[in-house]
Amino acid sequence: MPARPLRRTTDDPFALLFCRARLPPNRAAVPLLIDIGKRLPKTRPNSWSNASVELRLDDRRRLPPLNAVRAFEAAARRGGFQAAGAELNVSANAVGRLVKVLEDWLGVALFRRLPRGVVVTEAGRGYLDHVGILLDQLADATADLQRRKTSEVLTISAGPSFIERWLVPRLGRLTERYPDLEVRMLASSQLTDFGREEVDVAIRHGRGVYDELRSDLLVQQDFYPVCSPTLLSCGPRLQVPDDLAQHVLLHEECNLLDRLDWAGWLTAIGADGIDAQRGLRFSFSHMTLQVAAAGQGVALASSAFIADDLMTGRLVRPFGKLSVLGSHGFYIVSPNATADREKSAAFRDWALEEAADEP
Repeated sequence: MPARPLRRTTDDPFALLFCRARLPPNRAAVPLLIDIGKRLPKTRPNSWSNASVELRLDDRRRLPPLNAVRAFEAAARRGGFQAAGAELNVSANAVGRLVKVLEDWLGVALFRRLPRGVVVTEAGRGYLDHVGILLDQLADATADLQRRKTSEVLTISAGPSFIERWLVPRLGRLTERYPDLEVRMLASSQLTDFGREEVDVAIRHGRGVYDELRSDLLVQQDFYPVCSPTLLSCGPRLQVPDDLAQHVLLHEECNLLDRLDWAGWLTAIGADGIDAQRGLRFSFSHMTLQVAAAGQGVALASSAFIADDLMTGRLVRPFGKLSVLGSHGFYIVSPNATADREKSAAFRDWALEEAADEP
């Protein structure tokens, strides 16, 4: 006759263990185990045996409803349900209902309800002291986790034109070389504040001297006119700089330090008799180059932004190798403390190799 299955009762913890594990019972061992289980609570406090009894399979943290705790903390800290509702973006009635849920769960009144508001009870004030610390710790732990996730991504800050004209055309080679590297690009014309912004590497235009920052020269700028092949072949004569008087000049109105403009370029090469202020104006280099490629005028290009267009023949240099060297360049910049991190060093090495390969 088959043995009857062990009965699941709260009085027989070891019999329950056998049942859950679906082990064949030992009829002699079961009563002995049950007897041991009944004797364990009688052992002296803090003994190993007593601790073993407390570690039951069904043990779980008895946590109150966390939404209710959050509502209580906000109401106690802000001094009322209305202010807490504004902070949590819910109604005051919703906060009140959540607080009542928590009070019922705890069996303790946390607020005294008055005709014109609520007042925290003594028990509520004591609970707030502990709960506030725990919520702060939870917020800090969450922020740390998010920072660790962000740290797996390489964040690069650069001007819009530099991203579009230099980084984007080469991005495929970067990801091919480092397939596990996640790249995030931030287009900004403002200087990067590494202390406040989540940025690993910035591309800065300047002289490369920055306090507490490592900087590596990426591109030294030359400036020269460019236009579309169609304009060069079908438009007014454009063989020497004086011919620019017959063409529309395309201007970039950016805030880069000491960026050479048409007036400075013409002065540097000794050309005169040309109104350097006339023409069309745009916010960024990539816009002037786009208009130039459409045959709408002549742009003064930086060597940092033009290599691909010259290689494909989309734009040409009407005056050959005539150029003016700028006093500033583009630098790879990162804080000294983080400059040698693997992801920052990988990007820096790759970018410098890319720049070195350019004609």
